[in-house]
Amino acid sequence: MNPANRAPRGGLRAAARWVRRNLVLMAGTLTLGFLIVPNVVVMVFSFNKPNGRFNYAWQRFSLDAWADPCGVADLCGSLVLSLRIAVLATLGATVLGTMIAFALARYRFRARGAINVLVFLPMAMPEVVMAASLLTLFLNLGARLGFWTVLIAHIMFCLSFVVTAVKARVMSMDPSLEEAARDLYAGPVQTFVRVTLPIAAPGIAAGALLAFALSFDDFIITNFNAGAAVTFPMYVWGSAQRGTPVQINVIGTAMFIVAVVSVVIGQTVGNRRRKSATSA
Repeated sequence: MNPANRAPRGGLRAAARWVRRNLVLMAGTLTLGFLIVPNVVVMVFSFNKPNGRFNYAWQRFSLDAWADPCGVADLCGSLVLSLRIAVLATLGATVLGTMIAFALARYRFRARGAINVLVFLPMAMPEVVMAASLLTLFLNLGARLGFWTVLIAHIMFCLSFVVTAVKARVMSMDPSLEEAARDLYAGPVQTFVRVTLPIAAPGIAAGALLAFALSFDDFIITNFNAGAAVTFPMYVWGSAQRGTPVQINVIGTAMFIVAVVSVVIGQTVGNRRRKSATSA
């Protein structure tokens, strides 16, 4: 074989081996980039000063929107309303979902299979179907659409996700740990608080964070059941038809930074705990 032809083939084989070794890393990097790019665009345009009403084309750098993030009428009011609903919906869905998850994972009772199906239905059905169903329920009950109807709808919507996260954690728990606590004369409440709850805490926290994100970000269910109330997603949707203010990008950027910082802090604390446990 000609040495001149052998060298290119060897290079191609080496490149193919390198691609096979790093295929997962490349796919993960591309996926992460696909998810991050829209956030970067929002961040960049939060420093824009558009000439017209629409913040879709870069004009010139400005810090005016960051200096006055509530400069647009009703923007911060809708943000506060969304945060209130998200926090209360997270608390309600987490408490109810945790109790349901423990009941489904630990006990055998009639209609357990049917309840499992009913709990997971909101995750399977289209969101618009659930929104219309809840609206029909509220209208038949004569309820006034507003803050409370949105809150109830969000709790119902987030409940399934909390049950899924907590149930997966509870089913993976080792029952011998609780039995050991009872053998050491710990009562039922003490066993739950000191053994069961700390072990289930990661699943509960994951369900709570997921519920908060889903509630704060929801538009379809909220739009059906909000009445005169205007949440932040509804405000963004309405303003997009008239002209998107730069302050929306500012709030979106601030929330993205808070989320990233929270994840980094959580990972750092978790790594330190694992290192301390390993060294001990």
